[in-house]
Parts: sequence; C-alpha cells; structure tokens
Amino acid sequence: MTMDSNATSSIVRLNIGGYEFLTSVDTLTNREPQSMLAAMFSGRHTVYKDPEKGYVFVDRDGMHFRHILNWLRDGLTPNLSDVECSELLREAEYYQLLGLVEVLNKKKDEQMDAELTRADIIKYNIQYSRSGQVNLRGVNLSGLDLSKLDLSQFYFGSACLKKAILSGANLDRVSLMGANLQDASLISCYMSGADLRSAHLQRADLAGVNLEGANLEEANLKGANLKGAKLKGANLQRADLRDVRHLEDADLDGAKLLGAIR
Repeated sequence: MTMDSNATSSIVRLNIGGYEFLTSVDTLTNREPQSMLAAMFSGRHTVYKDPEKGYVFVDRDGMHFRHILNWLRDGLTPNLSDVECSELLREAEYYQLLGLVEVLNKKKDEQMDAELTRADIIKYNIQYSRSGQVNLRGVNLSGLDLSKLDLSQFYFGSACLKKAILSGANLDRVSLMGANLQDASLISCYMSGADLRSAHLQRADLAGVNLEGANLEEANLKGANLKGAKLKGANLQRADLRDVRHLEDADLDGAKLLGAIR
C-alpha cells in the first residue's frame, strides 16, 4: 500500500521534551486554530526538523502531551488528580489552547471545596513550628482565608489556592512552584525570595506585595494587579505579563525580564 504525497506531507513527527508523537497537520490546526501549535504548522512559518528522523523538537514536558493530542482529535479531557490537572493546564496555556484551558478551569471550579480549614493551617503551624516544613503539595485550599498568617514553613508546590485570601500573610522564601493562585488576594503579602516558577497568577491582586528577589520564571500574571508591588531583583523571565494592571507603578529595579510576554 502506498501513500500519496499530500497524505505523507500531512504527517507530523513531534519530539516533546524527549517524548515522540506522530500526528497530522489537521489535528494540530483544526480544533484550536488560534493556538501556537496551529500557527507553527499553518504553513506560514518555517519549522525546523531533525535532519535524520524529521522530528520537530519542542522543549516542554511531554508527559501530558498525549492528553493535548486527544483534546485536539476528539475534544476529550481525562480524569486527572488536582496536581496533574494543574500540570496539564500549564501546558495548555503555553500552547495557547484556549478551549482546553476553559474546560480545565471549569473542572477546577467544580472541585472548589478546600480540603483544609484556616483552623487546620493554624494547628499545623503550631504543631510543626520546631520540626520543619509542612508539605501541602497539591492540596486544594481554594477560597480559604489565610490572611495575616505566618506561612513561611509551608510548602505549597502545585497547591490550589484559587480565590484564596492571603492578604498580609508571610510567605517569604516559600515554594509556590506551579501553584494555582488565580483570582487570589495577595494584597501587601510578604513574598520576598518566594519560588513562584510556573505559578498561575491570572487576575490575582498583588497590590503592595513584596516580591523582592522572588522567582516568577514562566509564571502567568495575565490580568494581575501589580500596583505598588515590589519586584526589585525578581526573576520574571518568560513570564506572561499581558494585560497586567498598574505594571508602571511596580518597582522593577533590577528585575530580569528576558523573554517576558507583554
């Protein structure tokens, strides 16, 4: 059986962070025509391929890319844990798959009930005050009022803090890598040296926050309020700063902005 030249040319070989995939131009362009993937394979841009095997390399985590392909093929999304859903959401945002982003955000909204209470956090703070870090990786704390608490000994990597109230809280040098802080209130929060790499901060209120020396590399701050925010020496490389409010009022002295999207 032979394939005609048009069918052969429509096949796309992808290497996503070491994971290899075989798909088609139609799959990558039809469902999400405004996405980065659709733009890459629209024919308007030159795409560089591995000269030996013909793979197009994309430097992203390929673990969840099969879910992205299934979405593009059939419009289906998998049942994932909160952590995995946050990871897939981060990839969907990178590829600008707006339909998938909307579906994943709706799923997260349906699972908004926090797993812990403010009293639980205070109890853990007292219980572990001398014994080290409290690991809350991937825990759902959405909508919780944690204002003015000392949270400096907590680990919030990939946690869901969507719509949480953290105003005046102490998060100095805390890890929030990959955490979901969409629509959260972080007014006058202390976050110097905090790790916010790849964090979701869309529409978060960061007025007056102290983020000096914080790492916000590849963080999504689209639509966030940065009025009076202190970002001196912060790492904002490849961060999404589109539609940020009051960016001109923030202290960005010495901040790293290489590759930031504005």
